[in-house]
Amino acid sequence: QGLKPLVSTESPAPIFGTSKPPSDLPAAEAFLGKNKVPDLQKVFQRSDGLPVHLKRGVPDKLLYRTTMALTIGGTIYCLVALYIASQPKNK
Repeated sequence: QGLKPLVSTESPAPIFGTSKPPSDLPAAEAFLGKNKVPDLQKVFQRSDGLPVHLKRGVPDKLLYRTTMALTIGGTIYCLVALYIASQPKNK
């Protein structure tokens, strides 16, 4: 019998697209929603002295402080674990 190819060696039939969307899909604007980019550009380009990662208020501050607390806590935990691991074992 010999070896049979796993993939068909014949070319698939070409698929031609149309410029008309199918009638059963909703309109593109209802699907995509409102463009929020201009509003966000106003927020992030405002000259108020805040870094970009804190421009959106309380949620950004909470996320930033949580990240900093976990980073500092993790660093302290690693240093304590290294200190304990470096101590000689008493038998």
